[in-house]
Amino acid sequence: MKIQRIFFAIALLLPIIGFSQIKPSRNCYKPVENANPISSVRFCADPTAIEYNGRLYVYGTSDHQQYEFAGLNGKNTYDKIYSIEIFSTLDMVNWTYHGTIDVKSVAPWIMNSWAPSICSRKEADGKTHFYLYFSNNGTGVGVITSTDPVGPWSDPLGAPLITSGMPEIGDVPNPFDPGVCIDDNGVGWLAFGGGIAKNGTEALPRTARIARLGADMVSIDTVAEIKAPYFFEASELNFINGTYVYTYNNNWAPRMDWNYKIGPEPSQCSMSYMTTKTPLDTDSWDYRGHYFQNPGDQGLCYSNNHTHIAKFRGQYYLLYHTMALHQAMTNRNENLAFRSLCVDEMKIDEENVKIPMVKGTHKGISINDSEGEKGFANTAMATCADMEFVKTNNQISVKSQNAGAWICIKGMDFEDNKYEFSYDLKGKGTAEIRLDKLNSKTILSLTESQNDTSSNAWVKDIKSGKHDVYILFSEKDMYFKWWRFDVFEP
Repeated sequence: MKIQRIFFAIALLLPIIGFSQIKPSRNCYKPVENANPISSVRFCADPTAIEYNGRLYVYGTSDHQQYEFAGLNGKNTYDKIYSIEIFSTLDMVNWTYHGTIDVKSVAPWIMNSWAPSICSRKEADGKTHFYLYFSNNGTGVGVITSTDPVGPWSDPLGAPLITSGMPEIGDVPNPFDPGVCIDDNGVGWLAFGGGIAKNGTEALPRTARIARLGADMVSIDTVAEIKAPYFFEASELNFINGTYVYTYNNNWAPRMDWNYKIGPEPSQCSMSYMTTKTPLDTDSWDYRGHYFQNPGDQGLCYSNNHTHIAKFRGQYYLLYHTMALHQAMTNRNENLAFRSLCVDEMKIDEENVKIPMVKGTHKGISINDSEGEKGFANTAMATCADMEFVKTNNQISVKSQNAGAWICIKGMDFEDNKYEFSYDLKGKGTAEIRLDKLNSKTILSLTESQNDTSSNAWVKDIKSGKHDVYILFSEKDMYFKWWRFDVFEP
């Protein structure tokens, strides 16, 4: 009896002294030490990005919509994709999910919505307007607009901006994959194209185009050809140091014809770039080389190729996609898998507008912590296990799919203080907060908030410095509406 009483007393003390109660799930397909892909929950491809109010917003083709239709063992045939995914970040490692843009609902005339490209400009009404261009299948380009980076969105035209057969664009069978930029004069430019023209070849398809947009950003002014060698798809534009930078995906054709002195021919399905200061002068575009090989040539997995160059807090980043997440989930490396967004640092010589070769990695990048934040949206994470995103009452939440599910936030910066943890937790069970390691001691144990109000808890034993924060869920169907660490000031 005495021994039994001792064991009973120890059992009562376990939650108090911080022994781990929840056994964490092993269903994590993005290791904690890796920053790529940016999401371990959503399949997404063909990235574009915009900086706004200190955050980088990233958009991409919703491969996840096709995955939900076909299943994990199905094929990604792209035909069921009518939406665009949105993520944002402050530090390039922890990503907040903002849900999808239901493009089909905004613009019912679309065939599909692929490969978005976004820009923003302050207009006469004093508001920043966002212009999001997208591929309407392979037949043209559509545009939707908003005054907020996450919407709501509207369709200003009620029809495509660009379609195959338009006299202005000439012989371009597939005028898709738009890339947009705004120059220092506030003028918008849109690149697009695909296929091989009747007078083109695999070595010079002659279907890459650039258009000067009208002042309203939703009309076409003038169109010119860009003579891009081995052009295939994935047009994008940047404006760097007074220079227009056109990037595109090379085709898979054998490199039988190469007459450029800049260097060797680009590898198959790699990314190349061209530059000019006079974009409507076709002959002014200079081929400058290729800067990103196919992921399969970099030890990842072969796929199509689409990149976006983003500058955020003084650092250039290359956004791209791979099939790494799908491969980790299925242990298969095959064509027509579901793609995931990745990001790595890149260097650009701004003075000479030169782009060195970029390497894609699983490890990714370190936290850009020029500023920090203690509060995160409930969908923010670096990685997770057995979690999903759900929408309830117009709010996106992260929800446990099984007991032992968890999320990880990397590199939160703490000071030597007592902290207040405020939260709104839903679902029966317990959530536990741990620091630095998944199996470390529990510093907070939380139960469901009552009566739709927030709850608070206090914790003392957080040492100053950067910590990875783990949140574990004891049961299925638990989720945070929001949570936040604050320095407690009684």
